[in-house]
Amino acid sequence: MNGHLNDCLICDGKLEYLDAAEEMECVICHKKHLNNVRCINRHYICDECHSKRGAKIILEVCRTTDSKNPIEIMQKLMAKPFIHMHGPEHHILTGAALLAAYHNSGGQLDLNKALNEIERRAKQVPGGACGFWGCCGAAISTGMFISIATGATPLSEREWSLSNLITSKVLRRISALGGPRCCKRNCFTAAKVAVEFTGEQLAVNMELPVDICCFFSPNNHECKGALCPYSPQHSNS
Repeated sequence: MNGHLNDCLICDGKLEYLDAAEEMECVICHKKHLNNVRCINRHYICDECHSKRGAKIILEVCRTTDSKNPIEIMQKLMAKPFIHMHGPEHHILTGAALLAAYHNSGGQLDLNKALNEIERRAKQVPGGACGFWGCCGAAISTGMFISIATGATPLSEREWSLSNLITSKVLRRISALGGPRCCKRNCFTAAKVAVEFTGEQLAVNMELPVDICCFFSPNNHECKGALCPYSPQHSNS
């Protein structure tokens, strides 16, 4: 498997999205799953195989970085091999980058334990959740970040409320940008919302760059170009 591919990790063929799930066999681990996505050459890779090597890189970087800037951490991760243009590894990446930046900004948590937990939880969110569930994995991962940072459970009061509130705020911001999906765009948007939110609600002030510029558009067949706020075609704040 090569890094940063837009479509099929085996042949780079276009992906096709089925209205109804079918049983498919992963070409890597050969396990069978019900799924809605395969390439036009009928290659199917399960979420576990798609994100396995990327997840290891994500946790290694987030355990050692001293950055207080989640966008900086995300961009460093996105440039690594096995963090593909799109894919469920971004569900881990979003929350992990936020946890690392939060910890480095004075947020009180056991970072190693928190990173292991975000990996466990985020792996339960399938690829394509943005379109099939109507709830982007980057938004869900941001809710997980707040849940872990505050120790929320289904029986919590304020912590429960904050976890759900930030997910809704991220989804609102992501949906306003319109489709089609872009994992890079959605991660950056989630981070911006999370930095604002943690400063207001948790009094932990993470950092953001003056401009957020995405350099991954050449690998994204569906890039919105100048319509994306992170396009190299214009600066943003």
